[in-house]
Amino acid sequence: MNSRQPIPVVVLAGFLGSGKTTVLNHLLAGRGGTRIGVVVNDFGSIEVDAMSVAGQVGDSMVSLGGGCLCCAVDGSELDAYLEKLSAPVHRIDVIVIEASGLAEPQEMIRMLLANENPAVRYGGMVEVVDAAEFDATRTRHPETDRHLAVADLVVLNKTDRVTAGERARIETELAALCAPGTPVVGADHGRVDPELLFDRRPWTETRGQLSFEDLLAEAEGHDRCAHTHAAYESTEFTSRQALSPRRFMDFLDRRPAGLYRIKGFVYFGVPGHEERYEIQAVGRFLRFAPQPWGPGEPRLTQLVLIGAGTDGQGLLRELEACREEAPQDANPESMWGVLRYVDRPAEDWGDAREPDPSEAPWTD
Repeated sequence: MNSRQPIPVVVLAGFLGSGKTTVLNHLLAGRGGTRIGVVVNDFGSIEVDAMSVAGQVGDSMVSLGGGCLCCAVDGSELDAYLEKLSAPVHRIDVIVIEASGLAEPQEMIRMLLANENPAVRYGGMVEVVDAAEFDATRTRHPETDRHLAVADLVVLNKTDRVTAGERARIETELAALCAPGTPVVGADHGRVDPELLFDRRPWTETRGQLSFEDLLAEAEGHDRCAHTHAAYESTEFTSRQALSPRRFMDFLDRRPAGLYRIKGFVYFGVPGHEERYEIQAVGRFLRFAPQPWGPGEPRLTQLVLIGAGTDGQGLLRELEACREEAPQDANPESMWGVLRYVDRPAEDWGDAREPDPSEAPWTD
């Protein structure tokens, strides 16, 4: 991750007992050398969740006790914590907010989108669902449906506690409750591959003879992370030919639900937009970040697509169909679809229009 780019802030939500802390601990244990800042928002005065992760993140964790994060009057408390974690001295790569089980994700998303700290940006919302208690949770908390509607990625946890038929029924109901195209990732004991949410750095920092990550991996068991990763397929695409922004956005709009993550760089070559565009997609959350090319760096597109049950060859054929032979002749207005998902001041938009504020920036 480029340190000059804003740090993504991922919201990890779900009702009490869904397994959010277990998911978070698994992400921390399998993070490689990635530096994760954690904000734990516990409901009540005893911060059990904070204590359970404190040993893994140390000074990079802050905790909000005594109530839900979304109940803050003006969000200034969260802003202060994000400012602390995003300080260059910490060299944080990603920030995860574990929301209280009684939090309102919509309010948290609004707070993050309204945050004026240029060092951070909203990175999507992950909703954790307890498969074994799915029906009971919806009965106790009718707002579950509203929470699922704004999720970018759903983790169906505790799948080992339901039958295959019951899981299929729940997944069908989730597909109807979530926005179209929202991926549902099955998990047991919160085992979700960190690569679905953020990039893992190589293990480089050492403390004594073993790195901190080595010790974590040793404690968790190497095979567990490897087994989790084996559940997903990775497809790589490279093109020295520019991509058509319109055809590429069409590809993203119709991407299959099993495609959980897209990352890399895209070269469009449209006049006025010749930069490379970093792309980060987690579930249906999508964001582009234009960046300058390095001296002598070849103009090309490089993408990694991670999913389960996807047709890798089919994805490659669709991406190959996005190639553009004469990008220099393209109308700058063809970039409108891409620029809807770029965070930058309106005066920097060049010939393209500013996006309509009513267009939700975290959805397709």
